[in-house]
Amino acid sequence: MNIDLSNKRVIVTGASRGIGRAIARAFAAEGARVAICARTAEAVAATGAELATTASSVIARAVDVTDTAGVRKFVDDVAAAWGGVDVLVNNAGQGKGGNLDTLTPEAILEHANILQMGHFRFIQAVVPHMRKQRWGRIIEINALAGTIPTPDGIPSVINRASCIALAKSLGMSLAKENILVNTLNMGWIDTGQWERHYKEMGPGVSREEFDAMVMKVVPVGRYGKPEDVAGMALFLASDYASFISAASIDIAGGMGGQIAYYPTLKRDFEASVRARAAATGGAV
Repeated sequence: MNIDLSNKRVIVTGASRGIGRAIARAFAAEGARVAICARTAEAVAATGAELATTASSVIARAVDVTDTAGVRKFVDDVAAAWGGVDVLVNNAGQGKGGNLDTLTPEAILEHANILQMGHFRFIQAVVPHMRKQRWGRIIEINALAGTIPTPDGIPSVINRASCIALAKSLGMSLAKENILVNTLNMGWIDTGQWERHYKEMGPGVSREEFDAMVMKVVPVGRYGKPEDVAGMALFLASDYASFISAASIDIAGGMGGQIAYYPTLKRDFEASVRARAAATGGAV
């Protein structure tokens, strides 16, 4: 299969690191014109310089996804420079934890403004350009927690669910204009956060023990890689996916409802570690 994306005009948000950077790299390697944005100018510039070695053209700019006017200007500037926009990969946005006892409504709304409204702002800005050419692909990067609620992490659960619903709704309403919208829902893609989670365990736990605990709910038995997501994004942007819209695709190594058991699994693991430390006087 030859996925030809040469000279496609692609915007990737949240592209200075992790999944966004891997997706931008993949499009650049296919010869696309790639416009990237993120919050930090220095990080965006560094990624842009890297992409310039393979992409046919690169635009890199710091953009605040909560700034409607700033988002629109970025998209319009990209369209003016390249004569339009073919692909939007809406990746910007992070997870947020919390439960009924720890959260405030304002904290959830703040997360919603970054995540679901950030995605909406970019879609609203890019669709007029896609309508002019009657061709467009919008790929939403979301999380499995938006399809299968977990007993913690309320902001991520409800705001990701909203983003997934938005993708499905627009995937139906825009399809007649040849603008296809799909959502990719991440399982546990390792972009460095799992090393941080491991370090939060404290002393007395090996990385092997920690990984074995985490992998109990992942049928494939490993963490996902950003490149696992990038490949599907390339496919959805290609002509091979011309009959796919309003689809919700999990990139999760077979994990589905198992994700709901992870908070309990983690608490039990932490309890066993504390009990072991107490029994051994704190020795590993």
